[in-house]
Amino acid sequence: MNVKKLVGILVLVLVIFFIVTNPGGASNTVSGIGGWLASVGNSIITFFQGVAPS
Repeated sequence: MNVKKLVGILVLVLVIFFIVTNPGGASNTVSGIGGWLASVGNSIITFFQGVAPS
């Protein structure tokens, strides 16, 4: 088993542990990440709308 696969499995186990032991915190974390990604997407769209000729 290589190190990359072992680290991936370890991360997966830690995520599952976090979800099982603190579901409220896990949902808040996912919601925060989703909000951040939406903000980034909106900023990119605004940039391209400003660059594109009208």
